[in-house]
Amino acid sequence: MSRQIAARAGAREWLGLVVLMLPTVLLFLAMTVLFLATPHIAVDLNPSSAQLLWINDIYGFMMAGLLVAMGTVGDRIGRRKVLLFGAAAFAVASVAAAFAPTAELLIAARAVMGVGAAAAMPSTLSLISNMFRDARQRGTAIGLWAASISLGVAIGPLVGGLLLETLWWGAALLIGVPVMAVVLIAAPILVPEYKAEQAGRVDVPSVLLSMAALIPLVYGVKELAKTGFTAAAILTVVAGLAFGTVFIRRQLRLEHPLLDMRLFNNRIFSGSLAVFLLSAIALGGVYLLFTQYLQLVAGLSPLASGLWILPAALLLILVSTVSPAITRRVRPAYVVAGGTAFSVAGYLVLTQVESVGGLPLLLVGFFLLYPGIAPTMSLTTNLVIGAAPPEKAGAASAVNTTASDLGTSLGIALLGSVGAAVYRAQMPSGVPAAAGDTLTGALTTSEGLAPAAAQAILEPARAAFTTGLNVAALVAAVLAGVAALLSVTLLRRVPATGRPAAEPAPEREPELVS
Repeated sequence: MSRQIAARAGAREWLGLVVLMLPTVLLFLAMTVLFLATPHIAVDLNPSSAQLLWINDIYGFMMAGLLVAMGTVGDRIGRRKVLLFGAAAFAVASVAAAFAPTAELLIAARAVMGVGAAAAMPSTLSLISNMFRDARQRGTAIGLWAASISLGVAIGPLVGGLLLETLWWGAALLIGVPVMAVVLIAAPILVPEYKAEQAGRVDVPSVLLSMAALIPLVYGVKELAKTGFTAAAILTVVAGLAFGTVFIRRQLRLEHPLLDMRLFNNRIFSGSLAVFLLSAIALGGVYLLFTQYLQLVAGLSPLASGLWILPAALLLILVSTVSPAITRRVRPAYVVAGGTAFSVAGYLVLTQVESVGGLPLLLVGFFLLYPGIAPTMSLTTNLVIGAAPPEKAGAASAVNTTASDLGTSLGIALLGSVGAAVYRAQMPSGVPAAAGDTLTGALTTSEGLAPAAAQAILEPARAAFTTGLNVAALVAAVLAGVAALLSVTLLRRVPATGRPAAEPAPEREPELVS
């Protein structure tokens, strides 16, 4: 018992957690904050359509492609050191992006911001595992960290909207400077350094192979969401998978691999990632369709849409904080499955939303499903980190974050394709081609038409989009149900954290999957 008390974190560690949560909120806010600024950037910098896409996408691509490499580098040379490098790179690049005179320079600055984000993200999570040795405290800390991701995603459009109403589009990027300045000053004081003892040298070919695998894979999946199953998108995904195969084979041969593939033999590690990935796929696709419904069907402004999302995000934060406390008496597998059951109920509510007067039911469904994913975000992340040896926590953190990003992208691609296919099938023949392809196209086509002619296009278009949302929500409910089933089968042996001291709960599952 005395050992457990000695290991408990104090005020310094909890203040350090706040410092680690700041960049987490910021880095995910940066993924969405420019969405509202895109029209203003188009006027000021006059980018081509391809450049406009890269301005928004390059940040996420660079972040996803470098996560695994940066997480392992942090294990080798020091996690706090990599965090500080990421914070400095992000801050400097934010200034360069805010005052970029051309589209090319803005794209380059956003790319460097992605590098900084890739360096900071795994370090924030892996450093938590160093600071909070007590299992209960670590669960609470990781729950708060996971909730900060949702907060960043939710307030991105709000912050962007408020800044664009009063300042210029570059101000949406400058918010990262004071946040990262706080990290650079406070982290050396409040966050202890950690690096693995007797760590091998960083294998540069493995770093390059991880980038060659992840960047094309994420890019291809996002292209599938935007353009459908085009040859270019499919070939990019195939190229990423091919490089991924070469990467895995190299890791299995190395004495000190960049990513130890044996981690995936651990039932808790791989099972937690599978549950997280399925939940992220379900949420990613439906979240996109949900926000489009708010603006394109219900007619809300982006700022009003963000305000409706905020209460659900606050609920998610609350549930993420409470979930680790519940696991003191209930096994994590059942807490995750219980939360996922709420998500399934929310998705099923969305299957009943109609195009006219459907906003209240839409919000009810979202307020069920969004907080319902909170136990999955917080508890499976804790299980992933707990299942990995302490010296590999950075790599495990990077894999967890990559699963989140890839799952969200897959959800947008898969469920977005489902919604688009249903939309096209439901639209009546005889409407203009653009209107028959997307709801956005229908809105554009109807502009300038007589009210009756415009209504003849918009009414079936909104109904078709809503039907697509209904079907996609049903698919998401199935995916979430499978995630719940995997949780109670693969994670059921993880005990509650409140077991008596005479029967301590192991932090790792010793049984390996054959």
